[in-house]
Amino acid sequence: MSRISDRFKQLKAENKKALIPYVVAGDPVPEFTVKVMHEMVRKGADIIELGVPFSEPEAEGAVIQVAHERALTHNVSLRDTIQMVAEFRQSDKNTPVLLMGYINPIEKMGYEEFAKLAKTAGVDASLLVNVPPEEGVELEIALHKQGLDTIYLVAPTTTDARAEYLCGKSRGFIYYVSLKGTTGASTINMGEVEARFNHLKQFTKIPMVVGFGIKDGASAARVAEFADGSVVGSAIVQIFADNKDNPNAIIESVGELVHEMRTAMDLVSVG
Repeated sequence: MSRISDRFKQLKAENKKALIPYVVAGDPVPEFTVKVMHEMVRKGADIIELGVPFSEPEAEGAVIQVAHERALTHNVSLRDTIQMVAEFRQSDKNTPVLLMGYINPIEKMGYEEFAKLAKTAGVDASLLVNVPPEEGVELEIALHKQGLDTIYLVAPTTTDARAEYLCGKSRGFIYYVSLKGTTGASTINMGEVEARFNHLKQFTKIPMVVGFGIKDGASAARVAEFADGSVVGSAIVQIFADNKDNPNAIIESVGELVHEMRTAMDLVSVG
């Protein structure tokens, strides 16, 4: 059983839902990433989604696109990102970490090398935006050989047949995108999200989480009423943008937001 599966099993036993914050590796400076990862765990994060900097992050909204640009000004690479996970693992052996990004830098590195380096560093899974399962067979084989999970996205526009297929291919958990478009949406219709989410649950027995549009304790708690977890990205990355010249302020503010979400989610009755 993977570290991600273990974490969801633990959360279920504790009657809790997963809080999964996202940050871009190397934003605003490389030496800062591991510090904020540890702070998010201290404040209640269950799984960390670490973005791999990429020059054309087409699935991202403006806030996260600029975060990729900030990281790339320091030439933060896929190899650097993996090394950050290794540094994080020196003092945290338990918190799952997944790499979120695009297949392009992985293709350049090579699937086998990527899988081996990721496993050695302590990475638990990959979530790639621009590669469907049919085109990622070789990578999937390499990852599964190393015991790494492959996580796929399911969207509101995904047909039932396609959703069933994607759910069958996912390991660890399934990521349900709450809306059409890119990350960073201002509002989402929670009633519609819940209805579609509940419909899709018939296709899987592994956990399914919701991302896009979750920005505060209230929205995270609302999602916790029906989903297995909440992913928060743009709301956290916006803190980086607002305080890019003051990393210490980022740590404090991100910690406060994560704590707010954790507290709100834990108040939701999930029995």
